[in-house]
Amino acid sequence: MVVYQIWPRSFCDGNGDGIGDIKGIVSKLDYIKSLGATAIWFSPLFKSPQNDYGYDIADYRDIAPEYGTLDEFKELLNIAHSKGLKIIMDLVINHTSDEHQWFLESKKGEDNPYHDYYFWRKGKRNNKKPPNNWLSSFPGPGWEYDEKLEKHYLHLFAVEQP
Repeated sequence: MVVYQIWPRSFCDGNGDGIGDIKGIVSKLDYIKSLGATAIWFSPLFKSPQNDYGYDIADYRDIAPEYGTLDEFKELLNIAHSKGLKIIMDLVINHTSDEHQWFLESKKGEDNPYHDYYFWRKGKRNNKKPPNNWLSSFPGPGWEYDEKLEKHYLHLFAVEQP
């Protein structure tokens, strides 16, 4: 298998707005095939607030609108498959965006079925200090305090990526 990785935002702008998109990718499928690629690996294409280049996914069932629509992506899949190209999606499941519906639901309390989708913990010293000294992969602590829930949530990357 020969894999060609595409960073959608900067690959090819198909509609002239200055951002790479699905239309631009479709226009380059023959070129990718001519290089000998048998598969395309897409960096995140999912709907995201783009705090971490799409790795902060807000909806796993939709495409980021700046790249196109879900129907355009389905068309891209069909065209790529007709050319013998397989598709690999960069599926980030370690964390979501803090705008993802699961996280928003988890903030409603311990009785919410989504609460356990994330690591919520009481803190130390009147709950204002993090539960431990874990650090994020990005600079700073790995815990963020939520005033309403009065708990800290774990984020191993950006604060916006619980």
